[in-house]
Amino acid sequence: MPQIVFLPHDELCPEGAVVEAEAGESICDVALRHDIEIEHACEKSCACTTCHVVVREGYYSMEPADDLEEDMLDKAWGLESESRLSCQAVVGDSDLVVEIPKYTVNQVSERH
Repeated sequence: MPQIVFLPHDELCPEGAVVEAEAGESICDVALRHDIEIEHACEKSCACTTCHVVVREGYYSMEPADDLEEDMLDKAWGLESESRLSCQAVVGDSDLVVEIPKYTVNQVSERH
């Protein structure tokens, strides 16, 4: 069973986290299942960039992003070559190291 290492994030997981994942699950679903409350304003429909993550290790073990995800990523804050939308990035058989960016582009945040 692959693991995902979530690097420390000031608000969402200050200590970082190492969690078990199921192959075929999205990074977003894994995070939410382990109480890492990553934003997902479009309810995981690939219509925003609030769940943007950077896959620091294991990026190439996942299926590549499709054109719609690539188009959405162009709008993400802090875009890097290993950026993915966590709602679309599906865990394969390899471990991942994931960084959640400090900021998101979200017109309406539910966190006040």
